[in-house]
Amino acid sequence: MSEQSRTILDIRNLDISFKTNAGIVHAIRGVNLDLQKGETVSIVCESGSGKSVTMKAAMGLLDSNATVNSGEILYTYTDETGKQQTVDLLKLPKKQLRQNFNGQRIAMVFQDPMTSLDPTMTIGKQIMEGVFLHKNMSKAEAKAHALELLRLVGITDAEKRFKNYPHQLSGGMRQRVVIAIALSADPDILICDEPTTALDVTIQARILELIMDLQKKMGLSVIYITHDLGVVAKVADYVDVMYAGKIIEVGNVNEIFYEPKHPYTWGLLSAMPDLDTDDDRLYSIPGSPPNLLHEPKGDAFAARNQFAMAIDEKADPPLFKISETHYAATWLLHPDAPKIEMPPELQARLERARKEVEKYL
Repeated sequence: MSEQSRTILDIRNLDISFKTNAGIVHAIRGVNLDLQKGETVSIVCESGSGKSVTMKAAMGLLDSNATVNSGEILYTYTDETGKQQTVDLLKLPKKQLRQNFNGQRIAMVFQDPMTSLDPTMTIGKQIMEGVFLHKNMSKAEAKAHALELLRLVGITDAEKRFKNYPHQLSGGMRQRVVIAIALSADPDILICDEPTTALDVTIQARILELIMDLQKKMGLSVIYITHDLGVVAKVADYVDVMYAGKIIEVGNVNEIFYEPKHPYTWGLLSAMPDLDTDDDRLYSIPGSPPNLLHEPKGDAFAARNQFAMAIDEKADPPLFKISETHYAATWLLHPDAPKIEMPPELQARLERARKEVEKYL
């Protein structure tokens, strides 16, 4: 298997619960996900569906009330001797995970840079901290590396900004600093947890372009956690749609955007603003996600699904294979199910989007 095509992160049957005052919340219910070397996977869903919890498990950042009931998070990397190694991140002691993997091999960029940066330290010192922790460098070498990182993420006048405190920078510049810190130890995987949510639209575009540019230069594998389908369309190679702690549709970006098969994915795409639609109201999926304090029987989306059948109330659907890369967990794909197509309005919208993309390509 070539270096470019190998699986670098493989999440298998991940199951996580949280102990709360109200009872046990079954937040992650058998998640499977894989990330290939150099590729970008987007995890998309409504808030509270489990996308951030899944990635925090890989980073060893779960809260103390969390219990991993089952599953593996297999990370494959090349060690210092050039040999390929595979470890289950869930089985590593927290100290070893933080010293040898967090930051050094797997880094995370959070959505609000102000909560990620120390307001009492200059940004230069904060970048150097990561360099000192993971690389054997002198103070002069660490400073030179930090300045190089600031330039790499597009911060002009790096010498001056090196001495600034976070409050002296704009939101976009702070997010660039957070990305510089994440890249300080040359990680293999960059996890971006809604990295542009707190930024205005023009700055969002620049940050996304920056991450894509850095991915090409450094050979990064990237996971985007987002609810913004516009971000997904711009950056993703593959998309995993989550609902109520499960992956309910997975495919490459074209399959998810132009040939979606799950009614929940239809709803997400229909809720995107469209200037060319005749409808003056923005669509929203009826109802709310289920409370996982009381785990639903059958398909968790059944109560919100206008196409739900009797079996949806009784049994959770498996992932049905549509193509080698496309799977969806809906009983509508069962051979005996009635043939239900996506709503005509959505079909027309996706066809307009496809033509628009082809025009630019």
